Amino acid sequence: MSTRSAAQPKSLFIGLGNMGRPMAAQYAPAFPSWVFDIDASVADDVAEETGTLALPHLSALPAGIETVILMLPNSQIVENTLRGEDGLFRQLGSGALVIDMSSSQPDSTRALAAEASACGIHYVDAPVSGGVLKARTGELSLMVGGSEDAVEAAMPHLESMAGAIVKAGPSGAGHAAKALNNLLSATNLAAAAEILCVAQANGIEPETMVDVINSSTSRSQASEVKYPRHILTGTFDSGFAMDLMIKDMAIAMDLIRANSIEAPLVSRTSEIAAEARASLDNERPDHTELARYVENVNHTTLRSSR
Repeated sequence: MSTRSAAQPKSLFIGLGNMGRPMAAQYAPAFPSWVFDIDASVADDVAEETGTLALPHLSALPAGIETVILMLPNSQIVENTLRGEDGLFRQLGSGALVIDMSSSQPDSTRALAAEASACGIHYVDAPVSGGVLKARTGELSLMVGGSEDAVEAAMPHLESMAGAIVKAGPSGAGHAAKALNNLLSATNLAAAAEILCVAQANGIEPETMVDVINSSTSRSQASEVKYPRHILTGTFDSGFAMDLMIKDMAIAMDLIRANSIEAPLVSRTSEIAAEARASLDNERPDHTELARYVENVNHTTLRSSR
């Protein structure tokens, strides 16, 4: 376990996976921290790398923790971490701040924010976009939900990891915005794969069609980043798992159904993503492999010849 000679940290960063680890590294210089992961060896490694302190368990928080940042896989794990006899809501003092940067369900977030308020705890949802690369450079885009006071308290913490911060609305709005964004992002990725298949069949090389897209009106983050770096190269290594993308898409589809919105285009993309996941032989496919599924059904391969 890493040690400090200075005063004990007042922040705790929980969840050190593909995204959480580089985010914690960006956060630590601005806010000396404890770090925790379900895999204690990962927490020890991060503590050593960043000069933070590895927390061995969450059942008894060190004294003085005022801010907790969560970067966890889903709402159920967030709820389990915060609720219960040893949950953080019972351990944190009045005036503490919890920032959930996971991709959580808006309904769960709203309920947790109400429970936090009853305990005198500020609660902010601030999910991220930008992938591992932006996490490493501290240039993530954040969508923030919460009360004005809670968001104001969270801003210095968020700014240490972000290049862009959008205040989306009240509690749950950040998580709703993240899910909707990822549904549209997946739609862009899938649509571009179909267009590239048609272009290739008409004698246009995939990288040439990507150049056309990126210099024209249909460009997107998928065409500008995912295709050149992760799809046309055949590496499919963006660092964002397809299962997590599908989880976010399911949250977005729940919002669509709950509000009786007619959304056939993105609804079909959600179905295609599920079909892709079922057909791919990779145990943990990257979300960019949605394009590989489109390749497979069209019996072609989209690769750069450059």
